[in-house]
Amino acid sequence: MRPPHRLRVEVSAGHFQALFEAARRGGVRIGWLEFSEPAPPESLGTAARAGALRAVAVGREGSVAVKGRRGQPVLDDLVREHFAGCRLVLVLGGAADAPLLEPAEEGWRVAGAEGRSVLWSTEELLARLGRPRLPAALGGGREEPA
Repeated sequence: MRPPHRLRVEVSAGHFQALFEAARRGGVRIGWLEFSEPAPPESLGTAARAGALRAVAVGREGSVAVKGRRGQPVLDDLVREHFAGCRLVLVLGGAADAPLLEPAEEGWRVAGAEGRSVLWSTEELLARLGRPRLPAALGGGREEPA
């Protein structure tokens, strides 16, 4: 399975609600990765520090998993472990070397290398996610034909 595309974001997930909804309707899975210092529930943190492989809490709105970690997080490892089956992972924070996705008036602006950018509708962006690479101008290497 090929890894998902990664796009940096600089605003909260709420700004991407229209994209998430269109993706869900189209059967496209999008992940959200946020580099932050979350405070897990105390009991989960205690279990992880004690040596549990994973500590998980489940509630009405979702689940929270805590896994002990040593050293700095590695983006490739995080994407591989947590986002299998996704076509896109939006990354907030951290130092992701990826084009920037921004909401625009008529869709989405994707800004890449050397200040180049493209403006895509939601449908165009979702269609691009089916391709192996983003356009070379955005830092995705050589674009494959559709």
